[in-house]
Amino acid sequence: MKAKIFFWTTCIGLLLASPAEAAEVAIAIHGGAGTITREAMTPEREQAFREKLEEAIRAGHRVLSEGGTSIEGVRAAINIMEDSPLFNAGKGAVFNAAGQNELDSSIMDGATLNAGAVAAIHRIRNPIDLAIAVMNQSRHVMMIGDGAELFAQEQGFEFVDPSYFRTEHRWEQLQQAKAEETAGIFQPQSFFSTVGAVARDQNGNLAAGTSTGGMTNKRFGRVGDSPIIGAGTYANNDSCAVSATGHGEFFIRYVVASNICTRVAAGASVAEAGNAVINDILVKAGGDGGVIIMGGDGSIAMPHNTAGMYRASINTQGELFIGIYGEDS
Repeated sequence: MKAKIFFWTTCIGLLLASPAEAAEVAIAIHGGAGTITREAMTPEREQAFREKLEEAIRAGHRVLSEGGTSIEGVRAAINIMEDSPLFNAGKGAVFNAAGQNELDSSIMDGATLNAGAVAAIHRIRNPIDLAIAVMNQSRHVMMIGDGAELFAQEQGFEFVDPSYFRTEHRWEQLQQAKAEETAGIFQPQSFFSTVGAVARDQNGNLAAGTSTGGMTNKRFGRVGDSPIIGAGTYANNDSCAVSATGHGEFFIRYVVASNICTRVAAGASVAEAGNAVINDILVKAGGDGGVIIMGGDGSIAMPHNTAGMYRASINTQGELFIGIYGEDS
């Protein structure tokens, strides 16, 4: 009898273990990198970005603190940014050359290496939700265009009219890009406002997710790095989780996200691995952008080789950080 009492007392004790005995949660997000300077930013616009970044990071952290998975935390944070016209994802997506908003997204589970991605979709309000459905409800990793939206219909997703994504700011950007193209002026994009999140949950599992509208005036069904596992998104509990923002072609060529995780697996810290890829390899190649990285221990790095990057984090000690400019730390 005493043995049985001890057994059940032990089991109950484990079930009622305090939250402090669980893995400490952490989350980081980005809202794009580029030529972001104090001189070009009005106080009102800066405040709007800071408030939205804080809303998104706290939403994701709340989910994690309440026992949600890293996937759920990433989703909660990205949904907030997809619903905001401030960022090039969801509601604030840029226009392609045909005057359409064309959306890409991806998610990866560091515990299982399962992943889901969608590209070139036009009628799904929150692309990250559909990427998660692809991961969880299909045997595929990536779906694109009409096929992805047919899958969304079968999964019961609510469709929005494409006009939902239209914002005048992005429309004006397209007109400017077309005028420059007609004049024979090639103007590299100075701002990549893709959004993303990386998280560590109470079980110590990692996840990474990314969502974007791509590049202004993109043509021929162009797809960047954001929905490509290993380039714009990667997560593995044995190393780290990464979400990227920048000139997608370079991030694809140098498989940036998995490159960073490979370095972490070999013993580098997340800061060392991120700096080597973003501020050395990409700089030499001529690629602009940045990443957010979550280590298996909850360590966070957010390197970028641009003047600024919209970013925020809450570390394992619960400390909030919000940054926009390069000197923010």
